[in-house]
Amino acid sequence: QVQVVETGGGLVQPGGSLRLSCATSGAIFFTPNAVGWLRQAPGKERELVADIRGGRRNYADSVKGRFTISQDNAKKTLYLDMNNLRSEDTAVYYCKFVMRGHDLWGQGIQVTVSS
Repeated sequence: QVQVVETGGGLVQPGGSLRLSCATSGAIFFTPNAVGWLRQAPGKERELVADIRGGRRNYADSVKGRFTISQDNAKKTLYLDMNNLRSEDTAVYYCKFVMRGHDLWGQGIQVTVSS
């Protein structure tokens, strides 16, 4: 059974930075077809923030130039580096691994950007 645990969220002031981590464990062969980060703010639909597909990084327009998605295959960990955070970035963030037969999700972690 593969476990997915997100860490790194919290409260940050506007203009600050955070790094979200999404660590996996329990898989012998872990080769997702795609990985990504999504977020959901109160009253809004879930939004794809960034993903990696076919070795290419993709970003939502709202975060382009500020966020960076990366992964460490040896550690089987996915990261989201968030810089110059804005209040509009406040949301619950989820990591996602698109597997061949199913998807794996993190538990969700709160990011609050406020002064």
